[in-house]
Amino acid sequence: MIYLQIADSIENEIIACGLETHLLEQAAEHVLKMQASAPNGEVVILLGDDEQLHQLNRQFLGIDAPTDVLSFPGGDEDPDSGMLHLGDVIISYPRAAAQAQAGGHPMLAELQLLVVHGVLHLLGYDHASPEEQASMWAVQAQALTELGCPIQAPAS
Repeated sequence: MIYLQIADSIENEIIACGLETHLLEQAAEHVLKMQASAPNGEVVILLGDDEQLHQLNRQFLGIDAPTDVLSFPGGDEDPDSGMLHLGDVIISYPRAAAQAQAGGHPMLAELQLLVVHGVLHLLGYDHASPEEQASMWAVQAQALTELGCPIQAPAS
């Protein structure tokens, strides 16, 4: 199950742009279905702002700067649903908008990329080494292609 939350600070922007948020949930679900070894569970996706991502990046990773997406793996059972909480993916909506504009692609495509990227991190993928990056980027590209997304990898 995928839960999408929108921070109060960006709610009006999301409404104004007419973002089809169900497509972001669909992107996360697609990644989980692609990965046969992925456990059945819940993922929370939060669309937030640069300030939130900056604070989380500083607090948990020691990096004093905003970023586009952060993933926080879970692993505990949700007491309300009884399902495994796979983790949280937090996306900076303003940063995603800037990246979409800079890349010349639709905002939805950028958000799909960030959702897929974040969920892959929850499933244990990383891009710290060239080998890990090649593996993660291949799975990411496959997922995004299957979703009909015009981009497959973050800008380098």
